[in-house]
Amino acid sequence: MSVLKVIEIMANSTESWEDATKKGVKHAAKSVKGIKSAFVQSQSAVVNDDHITEFRVNLKITFEVKD
Repeated sequence: MSVLKVIEIMANSTESWEDATKKGVKHAAKSVKGIKSAFVQSQSAVVNDDHITEFRVNLKITFEVKD
């Protein structure tokens, strides 16, 4: 039987929501091993002077807990 754990993280990018997601998973993988999935719970953007300057995602990262 596998035991899975879910953590919630926020990540950002000046490029896109997809890039923010990739950066979030990559950063989480530095300290969390065995990541199985990433669920984008929400997306938002920062707007300055009528232009999007930052894309943000709230991610749920699922990973396997080792015995």
